[in-house]
Amino acid sequence: MVENVATLNKQAIEFAANGQYGEAIACLKRAIEIEKFNHLLWFNLCVTYRDCGDFNEAKRALEQAHQIDEDDDEVIETLALICMNMGTIEEALAYCHEGLSKNPQNAHLWNTLGVINFNSNNFELACEAFEEAVTINSYYYDALFNLRDTYEELGNKIGYEQCMIQMRNIQMSENSFSGDFNA
Repeated sequence: MVENVATLNKQAIEFAANGQYGEAIACLKRAIEIEKFNHLLWFNLCVTYRDCGDFNEAKRALEQAHQIDEDDDEVIETLALICMNMGTIEEALAYCHEGLSKNPQNAHLWNTLGVINFNSNNFELACEAFEEAVTINSYYYDALFNLRDTYEELGNKIGYEQCMIQMRNIQMSENSFSGDFNA
């Protein structure tokens, strides 16, 4: 039987979902031997390493994905998050700025930039990033939640209340779609 990338990738995802990270990594490495320049395989290898707690290998795999496709927003955002988790904040910020220079309308990258700044106690910069994320997508609940917390840190009571109102509106609209349709 001839191995193929799709089957190996599918097996890896199933292994990882069951906590069998060694087997998942072996499948992905074999798939990468077949398709060395498939950035999605490298990305999946990163996620598997990350999930089993090996951030160094996760970062190495993700850097390979980034070399292959330097414009993939998800790869760049994940690199920023991995770097943040590893404590390399300047590198995390650099990845955010790189991604935003390529796609300034990516609300997730703005939110990630805000999270990094918030965790570094740079509340003004965090506020600007979260506000940008919410400007791009006013229904981005995580960014609203983060902006609300940032406003609280900055003592901005009006902004805090506005975020609470928008968050309630989002929750109400989600609840209205999940209701029963009984006659």
